Amino acid sequence: MANAKTDWRGDSACGSSDADDLFANSPRQKRAKVVCMQCPVRTECLAEALDDRIEFGVWGGMTERERRALLRRRPNVVSWLSVLEAGRVSMSTRVG
Repeated sequence: MANAKTDWRGDSACGSSDADDLFANSPRQKRAKVVCMQCPVRTECLAEALDDRIEFGVWGGMTERERRALLRRRPNVVSWLSVLEAGRVSMSTRVG
């Protein structure tokens, strides 16, 4: 059985991208973030990067600097996937 934590990778919008585009300087990070915005597994990707404290690259539409700032603001979060999914549900009920 595949690791549930990494199952999302097969559906990622960046799966066929060059890794250098995701682990790059500022202008290329902006392009990577655009790809992330259309990704069906953006939430899962970002949650893994936050849970595992991944230090480099664009994950789930956030740069390492943006993720560090979020982690500083919410240091007690145990499962980022739960938090992000709850936020997504909350936003859809407000919009819908």
